[in-house]
Amino acid sequence: MGASSGFPIDLILFGMIAAFLVLRLRSILGRRTGFERQAPPPQPVGQQPATGPVIDGHAEVSTTTATRAVPEPASETGQTLQRMQSVDRTFDPAKFLDGAEKAFRIIVAAFASGDRATLRGLLADDTYNAFEQAIAGREAAGHTQLSTIHSVHGATIEAADLRGSVATVTVKFVSDQTSLTQDKDGHPVVGTDAVTEITDIWTFERDLANRDPAWRLVSARSA
Repeated sequence: MGASSGFPIDLILFGMIAAFLVLRLRSILGRRTGFERQAPPPQPVGQQPATGPVIDGHAEVSTTTATRAVPEPASETGQTLQRMQSVDRTFDPAKFLDGAEKAFRIIVAAFASGDRATLRGLLADDTYNAFEQAIAGREAAGHTQLSTIHSVHGATIEAADLRGSVATVTVKFVSDQTSLTQDKDGHPVVGTDAVTEITDIWTFERDLANRDPAWRLVSARSA
């Protein structure tokens, strides 16, 4: 999915302060792409979140390819990524980023539309519970969320950590978005229909010793 960004920012680390989130998809991280899920592709048109409760929403996702950046091998983060590859030889940082961007778009769309089934497969338990509470809150309020991801400009690996076989990778997404929440009468509640550049910091986690190649979102915040 700051405060007018549309994604439920800081849902995990900071509660549900600026809720904005933009398939269980089969993607490309780790072995195949890293994010592996089953289900139909994301809706081509829809709406996402702005801050506050929402009951109905869809997210329009552009197909523009983001500029991706992987840390230099000699850097501390680059060395951690190499250690991940020594644990799981199928792990590829570039493919991970490809899958991470797909997951970003899918999760944003799923949160906006209240697609719990899709979120369940892509989020860690605590993250899912926080998202589910936000969805339930907007359903109770009877609000409608209208959001669009116009483009994703960049996806960059910002940090990586490996503890035992459990890997976490933090990615910075820079995207152009609009997000608006309306009440049941169509009146604006929060957000704007103006295009805004948003920077999101998402952290994904996976046990590299597990045969399941899926990476799951464990944290999301705005920069």
